[in-house]
Amino acid sequence: MKILKIHTLEKGWWDKDHIMLHAVFQLLSDFMEQEKPDKIVDWSFDSKHKHAWKEIRSLYRWWTRVRPTRKDPLDDKNLKKPPIRWKKISRSDNRKLVDYDKKIFAEYDAALKKHFQLERKWEKEDQRNLHRLIEIREFLWT
Repeated sequence: MKILKIHTLEKGWWDKDHIMLHAVFQLLSDFMEQEKPDKIVDWSFDSKHKHAWKEIRSLYRWWTRVRPTRKDPLDDKNLKKPPIRWKKISRSDNRKLVDYDKKIFAEYDAALKKHFQLERKWEKEDQRNLHRLIEIREFLWT
């Protein structure tokens, strides 16, 4: 039995789309760090190998060096966050979230908007790089 340990995910629940991204890039990391393909494979063999090696190195660098530097504005320890309050919905057992005062928490509101912009940008970047890795998966062997 082969067990894949994903080092970039903390313990706890993760949605499958998130696990898939991290699992695939863990495989790339294991390939680069454990199999040492630069020492075994002749990446100059032909243009396909040259392209694949360039992609492998680029994607590995992105996963291990670039992506981890992402900074979410909501993680700022000095950011004053509004309290979470719930209001009972009349004639129901349900409750709804009470909106915070956007004037008092203007800095938080701006950080939240920036967070959503970055989240969309990062999702597109993750998806694009996942596709790139899938395109060269046949070269991930030694």
